[in-house]
Amino acid sequence: MERYSLLGLVRHARHYHENWQRVWRDPAPKKAYDTVIVGGGGHGLATAYYLAKVHGVTDVAVVEKGWLGGGNTGRNTTIIRSNYLRDGSSHLYEFSLKLWEGLSQELNFNVMFSPRGVLYLGHTLHDMREIERRVNANRLNGIDAELLSAAEVQKLVPLMNCSPDARYPVLGASLQRRGGIARHDAVAWGFARAADAQGVDILQRTEVTGIRCDNGAVTGVETSRGFIGARKVACVAAGNSGVLAAMAGLKLPIESRPLQALVSEPLKPCLDVVVQSSGVHCYVSQADKGDLVIGAGTDSYNGYGQRGSFSVIEHTLQAVCELFPAFSRVRMNRHWGGIVDICPDACPIIGETPVRGLYFNCGWGTGGFKATPGSGYVFADTLAHERPHPLAAPFSLDRFATGALVDEHGAAGVAH
Repeated sequence: MERYSLLGLVRHARHYHENWQRVWRDPAPKKAYDTVIVGGGGHGLATAYYLAKVHGVTDVAVVEKGWLGGGNTGRNTTIIRSNYLRDGSSHLYEFSLKLWEGLSQELNFNVMFSPRGVLYLGHTLHDMREIERRVNANRLNGIDAELLSAAEVQKLVPLMNCSPDARYPVLGASLQRRGGIARHDAVAWGFARAADAQGVDILQRTEVTGIRCDNGAVTGVETSRGFIGARKVACVAAGNSGVLAAMAGLKLPIESRPLQALVSEPLKPCLDVVVQSSGVHCYVSQADKGDLVIGAGTDSYNGYGQRGSFSVIEHTLQAVCELFPAFSRVRMNRHWGGIVDICPDACPIIGETPVRGLYFNCGWGTGGFKATPGSGYVFADTLAHERPHPLAAPFSLDRFATGALVDEHGAAGVAH
């Protein structure tokens, strides 16, 4: 019968889906805006939403050279946690995690936040001392954190190889039960729809080719669709931040590198917690539809290639099979690379630059997704009031001149 044929399916799809209403508008660019946000990923869209919703600044355009969420937002492993070591990082990520917990209700859009817990393994006595230090630091900052023994880890994740005879035996772990994962594209869609409803213009397929300045102040951006004037320009473009800064004559202390990730064929539910290990060098979770989402580290070279390097993939899969021998029989569906920009202290840059009216939110390295709502909120506040939000103050650009760095290389883990 035709209803079961491919032609029948196409006819059915066209009949029921061709007249769907747009979730957000596709406007033509205006000649000028109060604020232009460069980058249509999660951070940029969140900034636009909070700028309009909280501060009433609606004369805003989000400029994206491709499609919304097509950059790092759609190329990450979606891990969410707040158990960082330093006070500044802990407060910012914890603020973001609290926003995650109510984000679906806030946006009236299901971002599929799943607080399944994040487990960070220790394989040596040094690992365990560092994990215990971080757990204590988290508790002092009011952040939930637990220290687990090897037996408790095995009970929580029966599939894991916790044998004392393993090459990297599991001695224990930290656990943040409120951590978890979310759906990356749903986050972008939710913020885009909510920002559009507030009157924000979302301009896709609009590449920024230059930043125009006059007498030390920004005046707008050159784009593939013409010049767009702006009183403020806020750059939130992940791995391309250094390129944008150069357009304004600035050199930021960041490096851009590919970050590797893979996803497997769907499996029945077998892993209900996120597992991270810097010793074995991998992190893995299971998506709601069954895929194993596997993350690796960054490549050792700078570059902008959004593809996987086989040596990194091979090393990562060896690590996964070390922890989960049963996964050796699982087939990988695809792999990719996302471009991350990394600061010397593994912390972001949030705030103004020497060019008046030009702001940057960048350098999140490999931990940007988890910060999405918190980053957007504090950046919007910084833009609206033209001074750093208290949570953003430790991450100003001038810390690289004063030496007040916020070193998070240890808590950043493998790539998070």
